[in-house]
Amino acid sequence: MHLLAFETATEACSVALWIDGEVRERFEIAPRRHAELALPWADELLAEAGLARRQLDAIAVGRGPGAFTGVRLAIALAQGIALALDRPVVPVSTLAALACRSHARHVLAAIDARMGEVYAGAFERHGGRLHALTAETVGAPQAVAVPEGPNWAGVGTGFDAAEGALQQRLRDRLLSVDPRALPHAADVAMLAADAFAQGHALPPERVEPAYLRDNVALTLEQQQALRAGRE
Repeated sequence: MHLLAFETATEACSVALWIDGEVRERFEIAPRRHAELALPWADELLAEAGLARRQLDAIAVGRGPGAFTGVRLAIALAQGIALALDRPVVPVSTLAALACRSHARHVLAAIDARMGEVYAGAFERHGGRLHALTAETVGAPQAVAVPEGPNWAGVGTGFDAAEGALQQRLRDRLLSVDPRALPHAADVAMLAADAFAQGHALPPERVEPAYLRDNVALTLEQQQALRAGRE
């Protein structure tokens, strides 16, 4: 199975190539350079592997949640290549890909959503696979729903957001925290390979981004209220 994967939902840009279980990746923390880097990296990875685009079985994509422009870019790249090749697309949760950064059984993945909020999702590793335990949400760290029990591993920039509010709130239940963790296309590719094998690929036109919220900016009133809450 040959998969090309894109993940650009955060400040990190990454592209990966999955070749029958072997994965090659380009990864860089490169804010505002995703559009510049993603396609050249994809071509480099294919050239290094000696593969032509037509030899790909599917395109995988981190569908978000994350930065609006980054999510849109990844979806557009995946759809464009898939349509040109007449191949399906395998959308993968960016939070699930982020959760792969930890090998713990229970993982809470959180991404800084700005405006005092975080994107969050809880996952359980069972039988070698990650399973979502909660719906993915966006909201204040104080509102993040986490299943009961200790020994959670926290991963992602959401644990540093809002002055570390989520980490402080859950400190007695966290086994470990990695607030620098960012999602990787290599993990998108791994999750997509499993999903593809289970028949979860979609026609390109049916792939939709996961934004989780519609508003991209706080009103002046909301900004003032947020500042007042921090004082």
